[in-house]
Amino acid sequence: MHFLITAGGTREYIDPVRFITNASSGRMGYALTRAAQKTGHRVTLISASDLQPPVGVEFVGVDSAAEMFGAVKKHFPRCDCLIMAAAVADYTPFRSAKNKIKKQGKLLTIKLKHTVDILKWAGRHKKKNQVVVGFALEDKNLRANAEKKLKEKNLDMIIANTPAAIGADKSTVQIKTPDSPWTKIENATKAASAKRIIRLVEKLRR
Repeated sequence: MHFLITAGGTREYIDPVRFITNASSGRMGYALTRAAQKTGHRVTLISASDLQPPVGVEFVGVDSAAEMFGAVKKHFPRCDCLIMAAAVADYTPFRSAKNKIKKQGKLLTIKLKHTVDILKWAGRHKKKNQVVVGFALEDKNLRANAEKKLKEKNLDMIIANTPAAIGADKSTVQIKTPDSPWTKIENATKAASAKRIIRLVEKLRR
């Protein structure tokens, strides 16, 4: 199989030196990349993380949500499975300043606009034989919100976790497909969870 995997938190620039981002390290996306490689699959990794990419993958480095969307659109048609592990910003500055914004003695207001929902786009444009996997980071009503995302974005699998997973060596993830009950992987390393996720994707494809 050919996996297309995204990783890291995007950077939405306010000016040439400042940006809005999130706490995502990209480690889950990289763990999924290594797990897919170890089981003999080909991987294209689209990353907004500063982590060193694994040897042997097709690597595409991006910064912003717009760049990530462009890269996903380019590579999606030839993949068998897209796993959107990246934490893509929901908002980006309406206009980025060309020069560094100088400190002033008054409040600064930054106008934000929605970014493109890459996962929703992929769910809408996937072919019959393609698998699209999404992540849901939820701080309340985890399963209900994740199931809503699974259905509304036409996904084949959703992986849900809480903010406690950010930067943690071990975490609990919960996995669901439209036709299966929830599967819970408790207190596992990202490598162990990634291995299980890749196996579940292989099963879906079969």
